[in-house]
Amino acid sequence: MRAELDGYDRKILALLQEDASLSSAQIAEQVGLSQSPCWRRIQRMKEEGIIRGQVTLLDRKKIGLNTQIFAEIKLNAHGRSNFTEFTEAIRGFPEVLECYVLMGSVDFLLRIVTADIEAYERFFFEKLSMVPGIQEVNSIVALSEIKSTTSLPVLR
Repeated sequence: MRAELDGYDRKILALLQEDASLSSAQIAEQVGLSQSPCWRRIQRMKEEGIIRGQVTLLDRKKIGLNTQIFAEIKLNAHGRSNFTEFTEAIRGFPEVLECYVLMGSVDFLLRIVTADIEAYERFFFEKLSMVPGIQEVNSIVALSEIKSTTSLPVLR
């Protein structure tokens, strides 16, 4: 179900996406509301699940995760019947940051981070290739990052 958001809600969300540590008073000042109505709007959006949580974003390279791999996964016919088993295995790998079900020539797209290519090779042979039902894995190494954001385009 799509939530109805007015201009104030959208401005609040845009600010929170940029800096979730802002107080409701700071946000209220920037969007042109008093603190109490601003706080109530934030609480409502949390209760409705629009705001799913607040996290700290890390610079992966500064903590030694220098390699980013996109892996296209194709399941065999037997593997497709074990969709749940596959997805649970993938959810258990901390190296996998994102996993998408696709339409087309491959079944899944994974975004994986590791320290280096050797670490990815170990992950591939010791974990990923051991998941039942995988027919094919096409690994694509990202050379550089042009754009990466967690901010959704909420302002229209």
